[in-house]
Amino acid sequence: MKKGKQDELQVKKYLKEILFLLISICGAFFISGLIILFSGEHPSEVFSIFIEGIFGSTEGILYTLFFSTPLIFTGLSVAFALKGGLFNIGAEGQLYIGSMAAAFVGFTLVNFPPVVLIPLTILVSIIGGGLWGSIAGFLKAKFGSHEVINTIMLNFIAISLVGYLSSGPFKNPGDQIPQTPLISESARIPEIHTIFPAFPETVPLNISFFIAIFSAIFAYVLLKYTKLGYEIRSVGFNPDASRLSGISLIKINLLTMFISGAFAGMVSINEVLGYRYRFLNNFSPGYGYFGIAVALLGKNHPLGVIASAIFFGAISRGGLLVDIHSDRISRDVIFVIQGIIILFVISRELMSVIAKRKKYTAL
Repeated sequence: MKKGKQDELQVKKYLKEILFLLISICGAFFISGLIILFSGEHPSEVFSIFIEGIFGSTEGILYTLFFSTPLIFTGLSVAFALKGGLFNIGAEGQLYIGSMAAAFVGFTLVNFPPVVLIPLTILVSIIGGGLWGSIAGFLKAKFGSHEVINTIMLNFIAISLVGYLSSGPFKNPGDQIPQTPLISESARIPEIHTIFPAFPETVPLNISFFIAIFSAIFAYVLLKYTKLGYEIRSVGFNPDASRLSGISLIKINLLTMFISGAFAGMVSINEVLGYRYRFLNNFSPGYGYFGIAVALLGKNHPLGVIASAIFFGAISRGGLLVDIHSDRISRDVIFVIQGIIILFVISRELMSVIAKRKKYTAL
């Protein structure tokens, strides 16, 4: 087949995917509108508050990007693992381990200059999340233990471990809240308004958003243009054929889960280095689990994850204002919209699988 024809088919495929996603989003909002109507509110008024909160001001747009940042990292974590044929449900635990590691370095090495301490804390968070993720990768490769069960169990261990540390050995002295001391000012990354003075100071958006964008580009280049990326995709597509061709499944599973966990650990760049300036126990509202939805909506494509994360970040921002300004509608409408979109996406994938099976059965 000629390259021009291949490109044309690829464009048509992408357009079909975009159309289906738009239908999914419209369907989700339609059903949510019915729920709002039955709750005693007028859908147009609620959606007006929702949209105004997202796009009505510079502050709203920047807050959307702020809410999107951790979702880009966790979406990349899930999507990268899926490219290697692994379902990482452990991004929640990995981000907690990475964040605690970053906070520990930040409040311990207080005499280090920013040029050393900021890269060091980021590196430690990457290694912490990566090592926690690689545990599941090792168990999968060595013993055949399913990564879904392993990562779920590791989530409980990670959350309990950081809970103990933030309430005990690393607890801020004299503080009733389970949190660590503040990290050194040398470990803090700049907020966006310090770079662009025209932006409002009230928004906590920081340069971790740009690091998240770079991370997505890095993941795309790694998967598409490197030998390691080819091997990861090959194992994800057909592990048996990959093994017979000489690819080490143990090595690839370990590296896939390490990189996946590393992306999750980078949530600390936003939460610890750019926002809270400490580790706060239970700070995550479920970023690791939302990452699954982000990856699914982004079709497990690193660049698609960016758009998907911004979409979910917008829903979070709009839902927060709906909760504040509406009498009968709470932020739970966010979960309704997200759930319906995921159901639409999963139904599309299910129909695709059924169609393929029918095709092969007919042959």
